[in-house]
Parts: sequence; structure tokens; C-alpha cells
Amino acid sequence: MEAATGLERRVRVQVPAARVELEVETRLKAAGTTVRLKGFRPGKVPAAVIRQRFGPQIRSEVVQDAVQSGYSEAIERENLRPAVAPRIEMAQQEPGLDLVFTAVFEVYPEFEVAGVDTLAIDRPDVTVSDADIDQTIERLRVQRSTWVPVDRAAADGDRVVVDFEGSRDGVPLEGAKAAKLGIILGEARMVPGFEGHLAGLRAGSDRTFTVRFPDDYYEASLRGADVDFAVHVHEVTERVLPVLDAEFIRGFDVPAEDPTEFRRLVRENLEREAAAKVQAEMRRQVMESLLAANPVEVPAGLVEREAASLQTEAMRKLGIKDVAQAEPVSAYEDVARRRVRLGLVLGAVIQQQGLKIDPVRVDQKLDELCRPYERPDEVRQLYLQNPTLMGQIENSIMEEQVMTLLTERARVTPRPVAFAELMGA
Repeated sequence: MEAATGLERRVRVQVPAARVELEVETRLKAAGTTVRLKGFRPGKVPAAVIRQRFGPQIRSEVVQDAVQSGYSEAIERENLRPAVAPRIEMAQQEPGLDLVFTAVFEVYPEFEVAGVDTLAIDRPDVTVSDADIDQTIERLRVQRSTWVPVDRAAADGDRVVVDFEGSRDGVPLEGAKAAKLGIILGEARMVPGFEGHLAGLRAGSDRTFTVRFPDDYYEASLRGADVDFAVHVHEVTERVLPVLDAEFIRGFDVPAEDPTEFRRLVRENLEREAAAKVQAEMRRQVMESLLAANPVEVPAGLVEREAASLQTEAMRKLGIKDVAQAEPVSAYEDVARRRVRLGLVLGAVIQQQGLKIDPVRVDQKLDELCRPYERPDEVRQLYLQNPTLMGQIENSIMEEQVMTLLTERARVTPRPVAFAELMGA
């Protein structure tokens, strides 16, 4: 093995010429019994013709196979664990000479996991209050509210339907125009200062005003610029919230009819959300602690592969078909490096603790995934027959198992926290 740098290894392999030539001759003889050529009876094609027609192709195949077997033997002999496929640098492959090449690849890092026995995390201690339930129900009412036209001046919270056009130095600005756009006053969705000029207007009103764009506006040409707007108000409407009654409750497809039972169901749902958030926060702390305690060098090839996977997933979610329109792979490298390092650390913990996949939990997860379908048994068979899908399920279960083990072993300190703070509201 040649000198190594970091996780990169360079293994020089030499395959005896006799071994290569013997295999070439063996395959040429085998080909002579099977190939069919016009003008010759099966199995009667002269060896010279076989060699001339198929010799180069057969030699190429033998060399490829010899490289693969020689590489496999070398890494087994050197007791190496390649993280990515090798890059082969051919040094010699002429007929009659030893086959010589160098395999260049990265290996998995060797390390002892640190920090497992000293994990210390905070556990958010949260209680769902009546106020949390009130706020949740109020948000549900807002989501199902209606807008009713009013004959008065627009005020905060009203929706104003307007036409507007922006210009600069008397020249209309491209993109600064809209027709019958609904703007809810107080939501601050427009350029700062715009909504303030709509307050006090009534349906049918016209107004012109000037707005100075922020110095950090996304379009450089408008940063700090004064833009004139001409506005016409079509309609002013106010929000009307639905009454919390049986009809409103039936719209959520829950087993409740009266407000009291509905509040109980809302409480249960919030408590489930809070419990899931608590577990997620504890796991986040465990992962951060392990990453800090194990600054492991990671194979660049794995990072590149993970970054490419993240890019592909982002493109799928955004509906982007052309990779030229997507963020470059380099934009995902930091996240990819963190994920690869975490995977290596958790893998080492699994090995260190001797964890085995729990088949009962795999079966339960499979049931959970298949249950919503009309024919769950058929879907289950599709999963069982697909090694990739089953591998994804098993990986997720193993991650749950190792994270459960780590959180249970950690020193946990309760930390009181409000529900809204926990949920990031």
C-alpha cells in the first residue's frame, strides 16, 4: 500500500501475466464452442478466427474482472473498509506483461465513540393550558372565517381589495402592478409603509403616495428608492368568525358535537404534538452532543453523494426538472457533511452496543404504513418484496432504537417551558 493522506488510500496491485493469459485462453476456448458465425458449423469455428473476432473484447473483460478481483483481494489482505468505489489508475495492461494498477479510494474512519456515557440533556417540561386550547380554537376559527363587505373606512385587520401601479420618476415599474389584490391590513406582506396608506380608505377611494423601499430590498435597483403608487380601492371587508357550535365542530371530522368534548379532543391533540416535540428536542440535543464529542473526519465521497441526494430531493419537492435551475450541489455540502458524520457516529454506537433490529417494531411500522390503504395486505406484500423499501423501514427503526437507548442513558434535567415556546409559536 502506498502512502496515505487522511482517509484516502492508494493500493498498488499486480496481477501475474500468466493468470490473465490463462483466463483469456480459457474464455477463447469456451467461446469457440458457443459462437455462431456465418459460413461455419457450430463449434467448428477455427481458433484463429475466434481470436481475431473476439480476442480484444474477451481480453478487455478479463482485465476488468482481474482488476475487480485483484482489488477485492488487496483490500481484504490490508484489512481496509472502503467507503466509496475506487478510482483505478492503470499502469500496465499490455498482453504478456503483468497487469499493474493502483486503486485509489477513501476508507471509513476508525474511531472509538466518545460522549455516550456523559450525555446530559434538558427535557422540556410542558403543560397544555386552557389558554393554549383557546388560542388553538381561535386559530381554527380564523382559518374558517368569512369576509363581509363594510361601508366604512379600512382599519387594522380588514381586507382591502385594490388595484395599484407603481412608478419611478413618472416611468411605470415592471412588476409593480396588480388588479383586485386582497391585502389584509396588519399582516405586513407588502413593502414597509405601503399598508399604512390604505388605512382609512373606503370602497371607491383613490389615493397616490410614495414609499421608500428598504436598503436591503432583494432587487438592488430599488434599494432605498422612492416609488410612487396610485391605488384604487374596490372593496373593504371585515373578518367574521364562525360560532363555536355543532356545525363548526362537524367540519373537522372528529367524534364530538359539543364545545366541551371538542376542547378535550383539542387538548389531546396538543399534548400529542407536545410529546413528539419533546422527543424531537431531546434527540436533537443528543445528536448535537455526540457530534461535538466526535469530530470525526468523513470521506469526501460520501459527502458528495449525500449532497447530490439532497439536491435531487430539493428539486423533486420544488418541481425542478433542470439541474441547471437548481441550487448547486455545493450549497448542500455542510448539511451533507453533518448527516454523514452523524451516520458514522450512530453506526459506531450501534456496533459498540451490539444493537440488533427489532423485528416486532419493523412489523408494527409496516402495519402503520399499510393501514391507510384500501387493500393493506397487498401493499404489505409490495413492501416485503422490495428490499429497498424494507431497508428504509429497517434503517428508520434502527435509528429509533439507538436514539431511544441514548436518551434513556442520558442525564436528563427537566426544564419548564410554555407550550407556545416549545412549538415555536
